[in-house]
Amino acid sequence: MLRVDFGGADRLIPILDDAARQPTAAGTAQQVKDGLRDLINEGAIDLPDSALVPGDDAYGRHLLYRSEEHDYVVVTMAWGIGQGTPIHDHAGVWCVEGVWRGELEVTQYDLKEQAGERFRFERQEQFKAHPGDSGALIPPYEYHTLANLSPHEPTITLHVYARDLDACSVFEPATPSGWYQRQLKGLSYDN
Repeated sequence: MLRVDFGGADRLIPILDDAARQPTAAGTAQQVKDGLRDLINEGAIDLPDSALVPGDDAYGRHLLYRSEEHDYVVVTMAWGIGQGTPIHDHAGVWCVEGVWRGELEVTQYDLKEQAGERFRFERQEQFKAHPGDSGALIPPYEYHTLANLSPHEPTITLHVYARDLDACSVFEPATPSGWYQRQLKGLSYDN
């Protein structure tokens, strides 16, 4: 087990452990989403300064907790001004994301067609998430982009994944227009 001390861990971890016992990914994700939202809105989660640092070229990814019993991980992402992601997936793993500070633009996509390593998506819902807002991604509905649009401050998000991710697929624009090429992206932590 890896654990970085942070305020509210004594309340969050039991919620996540209980959610991990749900019989379905949807049930687990909903319970995590509700618990995360409630704790953030109460101001019960206090993150260490080390988890609030964006990367120079991309968001900072900081591991806070890894459950040996249930395999889930708790990660913070620190989004610098203008930082975001291309369309990406979570390698078939459910995830719950909650905004701790700032504002995050989330755009969801549906996969419409695949030809080998080329994919065509249709943009779906786009919304701005504020502190306390949380959402869940449950495969096969996992394609999305995230972006900090604030011109003034970083955005900090908390993520709970069903298991540790060391890679995901990112989708870069390709020709003909409207198609994307899949590339495997390795993931690591900044702490």
